Amino acid sequence: MGFISSFKNSLGAWIKSIFKKKRAKIGIYGPPNAGKTTLAKRIVHDWSGDDDFGNVSHIPHETRRAMRKEGVVINANGSSIELDIVDTPGMATKIDFKEFMAFGLSEAESKKRAKEATEGVIEAIKWLDDLDGVLLVMDSTEDPYTQVNVTVIGNMEARKLPLLIVANKMDLPNASPDRIKAAFPQHAMVQISALEGSNIDDLYKAIAINFG
Repeated sequence: MGFISSFKNSLGAWIKSIFKKKRAKIGIYGPPNAGKTTLAKRIVHDWSGDDDFGNVSHIPHETRRAMRKEGVVINANGSSIELDIVDTPGMATKIDFKEFMAFGLSEAESKKRAKEATEGVIEAIKWLDDLDGVLLVMDSTEDPYTQVNVTVIGNMEARKLPLLIVANKMDLPNASPDRIKAAFPQHAMVQISALEGSNIDDLYKAIAINFG
């Protein structure tokens, strides 16, 4: 009886290990207005039905504090992965309050936003210590080889964090995802339109492969 009981327990543990969901905390990083929050909202909506995650704005640095959505289960590529999605503020080497004034905000409000955005960038860097992987979102209409992108990628490589580059805004006529791939060939890349949902299934498969 002891042997049979032990065998059943071992078999049960083995079966659970096969079907147990992989859980990963994934941060969404990138420059301001690359489409990070739009992507985060789409992922959360597609897999949890929640439409209240994050605010999208044409004003840069709208996300000034990291936002987290736990327990988002993605089923793709024959596997299941449970994600904690962390949407982070736009990464920047310098945040000038005049950027906000250009959008019609008052000087006082602009300085307040600039201070919050700077604190948000510091917070986003600290979050890297607590993540299992990163989705690095880039605007495929822009030159990818910037100081911000190079610094962020170097930081993630130094931490040995799994990294998937998301070439966003492929729906725009001047988009060039190939330019991003040529700039950072050492990392996997998926081209999408977070706004329209183009190629989004390819992204989910890549997430399952790279973080599952």
